[in-house]
Amino acid sequence: IIYFFQMGKAEQSSTLRYEANTAIDDNDFHCTHTETETNPWWRLDMMDLQIIQEVIITNRMDCCFEQINGAEIRIGNSLENNGNNNPIIPAGASYSYSCPDMVGRYVNVVIPQETRFLALCEVEVYGSLPGNSL
Repeated sequence: IIYFFQMGKAEQSSTLRYEANTAIDDNDFHCTHTETETNPWWRLDMMDLQIIQEVIITNRMDCCFEQINGAEIRIGNSLENNGNNNPIIPAGASYSYSCPDMVGRYVNVVIPQETRFLALCEVEVYGSLPGNSL
């Protein structure tokens, strides 16, 4: 059984106008936005371990499309370095990232070693609950 994990607690490294939870509000026209900073990040705490299969990110539609370039998605159980030390999944050719059977409580999106803002319009996390067969 594949689930769409939309519940949980969203946080980000800073806030410029729009808060972290706008990335999980099922509305592509409301986007999170950090301030311009080094290593901006966004995190979803799913409140328990999950088996993650796929993460889909919807980028801004109005401007600044390139700001997502270089973003990494990290999945794991640690909050060390705000969760940005968790295992990484490689970026794909699109904004749909396959991450077969990664297990974790936290899903982080981070732009490492860059000084800029991070804006995400929607983050969708799909997977299954531990103990359920896929």
